[in-house]
Amino acid sequence: MSKALRLSEKWFRFGLWLVAFVFASFLIGLGGTVVENLPKVEHYYTLEDFIDKPAAEQARATIKQSQARAQDAQEKLEQARLKHNTARANAGSARETFNNWLATRHATQRPEQDAELLSRTKALDELKAAERNALTAVESQQQVALDAQQAERHARHRLGELENAAASQLTAAQQSQELRVFGYRLLLTLPLLGVAGWLFAKKRQSTWWPFVWGFIYFALFAFFVELVPYLPSYGGYVRYAVGIVVTVLVGRQAIIGLNRYLERQKQAEAMPDLERRKELGYDTALARLAKKVCPGCERPVDLANTAIDYCPHCGICLFDHCEQCAARKSAFSRFCHACGAAARAVAGL
Repeated sequence: MSKALRLSEKWFRFGLWLVAFVFASFLIGLGGTVVENLPKVEHYYTLEDFIDKPAAEQARATIKQSQARAQDAQEKLEQARLKHNTARANAGSARETFNNWLATRHATQRPEQDAELLSRTKALDELKAAERNALTAVESQQQVALDAQQAERHARHRLGELENAAASQLTAAQQSQELRVFGYRLLLTLPLLGVAGWLFAKKRQSTWWPFVWGFIYFALFAFFVELVPYLPSYGGYVRYAVGIVVTVLVGRQAIIGLNRYLERQKQAEAMPDLERRKELGYDTALARLAKKVCPGCERPVDLANTAIDYCPHCGICLFDHCEQCAARKSAFSRFCHACGAAARAVAGL
């Protein structure tokens, strides 16, 4: 249709389309902000909302206490091991010295050394006792550390059970919340889509068409971008089912629209030639001729062939002759291109 427009009108239409897109962009920005903030009307659920708080706090306190006891036992265990190593080294050194001295005594067989033998034996026993006490301290701290570790494991196992039970409730609550938020988006989007459909059907060629098309683009964006991605999946069944339903509805309307169009075309082709050409808009007729199709039935016609004056498909007059200069001209032209005389048969165009 652009070939049939005046140059200034082309630029004006370009500017109006720009207005439509700018208007749509602001509406999309506003709608996106609203949709983005819709989840804020709902409480943000966390695991803590569903877990057994007293039991969980007790388990966490047990874990914390067990970790502290285990840390304290580990530090004391390191000290006890150091003392045990020292006692074992002292006892080993004393035993070696005693064995050397005992070997010397057996070699000399001096009776006056019996008292010293008793003394050395007693000292060695005391060192062995100290080594045993040090080992007992090590074993005691090991037992304390083991008890603390087992208590921590039991508490963690209990806490894990509580968290697993809460996690299932959290998942159910989040799914329910997602459905509610999707319902909010649906309540916001469907009326916009309905209004856009009405505007497309009734107002798309009105004086305010840039705002009409801007709103239509906004409604389509809100539906396909702001709503469809949040459609619950449930393994894909819901989305495929919705896609099938939408496709059937759109396809049904397309089939009905096509049949209505064909019926209107049949009725138009049955009208008298002059009346049919009056029914066509001037810009519409010129736009279809520019595409080399019949303005009446929109079928292809060889317009370059000067022998064709009527459409071979519907019979509408395409070319006639000027009454002033007899020049061959388009039957839809308002003036003769050769002499500028007004055409009488197209006064209604």
